[in-house]
Amino acid sequence: MADEIVQFDGTGAQGGSPFDVIRQVGERGEFWSARDLMPLLGYERWDRVPEVIERAKAACSNAGNLVVEHFSEEARKNIGAGRPAQDFHLSRYGCFLVAMNGDPRKPEIASAQTYFAVKTRQAELQDEAQAKPQSRADLLIEMALAYKEHEDRLNAIEQ
Repeated sequence: MADEIVQFDGTGAQGGSPFDVIRQVGERGEFWSARDLMPLLGYERWDRVPEVIERAKAACSNAGNLVVEHFSEEARKNIGAGRPAQDFHLSRYGCFLVAMNGDPRKPEIASAQTYFAVKTRQAELQDEAQAKPQSRADLLIEMALAYKEHEDRLNAIEQ
């Protein structure tokens, strides 16, 4: 499956953010190209971006996450002649970390931090909602387990 850029017209739930416009969907799910993200972060030249990505990768690793799940180095074909250019495919979390490790003096960085923080939280809430029990029986089981855990704690305190 070839990667494609998903365009939004600004009328849907995506809100027409430029970060939504450059979001791509590939075989491994959604991602953002670091080269496409670069101008939205206020960087005019690529040579400043890899150091920001390296700091973001370090933060990812230090937080206990697998770097390869959020940062995938790619070679981007150049239009015309020349060797392929370095690029990275970034997960939403990878983009968030890049924004957090970018130049804080840039207003574009503040916009990216806000966008990826909000979108990451929305995705977490959606995941939580999908993980909730769907049937009454599941709810009763969950309540019974919570009650048993509470009773066990009370019994441990009494002893």
